[in-house]
Amino acid sequence: MLAVDPGFGRCGIAVVEKHGGREELLYSTCVETPSSAAFAERLAQVVRAYAKLIKKYAPDSIAMEKLYFSKNQKTAMQVAEVRGALLHAAAEAGVQTFEYSPTQVKSATAGYGAADKKQVARMLHALVKIEKDILHDDEYDAIAVGLTHLAYHPKEG
Repeated sequence: MLAVDPGFGRCGIAVVEKHGGREELLYSTCVETPSSAAFAERLAQVVRAYAKLIKKYAPDSIAMEKLYFSKNQKTAMQVAEVRGALLHAAAEAGVQTFEYSPTQVKSATAGYGAADKKQVARMLHALVKIEKDILHDDEYDAIAVGLTHLAYHPKEG
């Protein structure tokens, strides 16, 4: 299954599966777009990378973090637009999408709905083998969303 932490500056994407009752991280990345580019181009870059990964990994489902309201309304609106484009791309590929709130993700991965990013990252290293340095929280967030989905849907992956 493919998991996403949507964003237009940075979009975390991970591919996780369950093998023999154990979760496995197959791939993760953080798609970064230049802040100097127009929003439409940044959106297109994110969607192209996402669609390419859907085609490559042929996931049985996609999990995405729900939008939480930020103080910056412009940013929240743009992230909502990214989510819409990603949901559209998933539907076009015929892949069902599931959505999880940040509290659900923190509870499923760290055991505490108010866990901070460092606590979640530490738990992710305990839950799955992460063989590379992860530079941005967005990538950790995508992995966490994927593990959350597998916790809610244990027969998938």
